[in-house]
Amino acid sequence: MPPPGRRTAADAADPPGILNPMPATSSPAIEDYLKTVYAHTEWQPDPITPKALADKLGIAPSSVTEMVKKMAAQGLISHVPYGPLRLTDAGRVRALAVVRRHRLIETWLVSEMGYRWDEVHDEAEVLEHSLSDRLLEAIDDRLGRPTRDPHGDAIPGADGAVPSEPFLLLADAQPGHAGRVIRISDRDPEVLREVEGRGIRPGVEVTVTDAAAERVRVRVRVDGDDADLSGVVARAIWVTA
Repeated sequence: MPPPGRRTAADAADPPGILNPMPATSSPAIEDYLKTVYAHTEWQPDPITPKALADKLGIAPSSVTEMVKKMAAQGLISHVPYGPLRLTDAGRVRALAVVRRHRLIETWLVSEMGYRWDEVHDEAEVLEHSLSDRLLEAIDDRLGRPTRDPHGDAIPGADGAVPSEPFLLLADAQPGHAGRVIRISDRDPEVLREVEGRGIRPGVEVTVTDAAAERVRVRVRVDGDDADLSGVVARAIWVTA
């Protein structure tokens, strides 16, 4: 299995412009499922289970079961009863298209519209289903073809390429480890506000100076200052390995 986010030889054979345009028959519900399944394995290797998918989407497991059957019939998801869910090649292409839209919109809202990075996720959730391919291309061009969104998540290229580099969860880093912050999870706006207040953002260099048992607390040095991070915050930050 290739590292999360890394393209395989089969992916590399995809023709240029594979992610554009989105299929006219695509539905917001299917797009949300595909994006969630893809994102689950982007920063860790274990495939998502139907129950975990239901929890992430905030819907009943029975609803997930019915949708998974529909998506499997369309050749978007590979699934065996009671087993984990995996994207097919076609499903991954569709998922990357949605992810690209979402992250370009987040970047645009922060760069051009004055939004803070802790405000853009929900807005992008709505806009990603309604933005035209022409406007998305114009946004990408205006932003200078960015490769990462404000939280550090990779923005897939129009050709399906996904930038990737070796990473480590800050909560797993040993004292003495120095690395550049790659990504901060945007699931909790409070976490984003807390780390921003401590000067931690993607691209910033941090050094782990101490870690409590069970990683309930991690101390890091940022720009010469020490900062104590809770285990919850440390598990929301990825750094270079």
